[in-house]
Amino acid sequence: MNNSSNPLKEKSYQFAIRIVNLYKYLIEEKKEYVLAKQVLRSGTAIGALVRESQYAESKADFVHKLSIALKETNETDYWLCLLKDAEFLSENAFLSIQQDCEEPLKLLTASIKTAKTNSKTK
Repeated sequence: MNNSSNPLKEKSYQFAIRIVNLYKYLIEEKKEYVLAKQVLRSGTAIGALVRESQYAESKADFVHKLSIALKETNETDYWLCLLKDAEFLSENAFLSIQQDCEEPLKLLTASIKTAKTNSKTK
């Protein structure tokens, strides 16, 4: 999959792969099913919503889809923090994946801000 021309699409896709691998680790190694499913759902939804936004019906729909992706990113961060604090993730593993979670967060925030600014200037 070639996402190199779209950093948000690339980062959210790569993050989803990390989340899938985290899910497998939590299920197989830690026997944790409930939190694993939650982080899988929210963590993979980010990239799916970014992909959906590419075919938005309007600028408002585009901003709406990215805003939902931003909410999913924030929710994913919550589950990651909970997994760390409940000792399912080591500090190092948490810091690594949380850093990868912050990248789509920053890109989404900037994209939403830019889209809203551009729609006001027209």
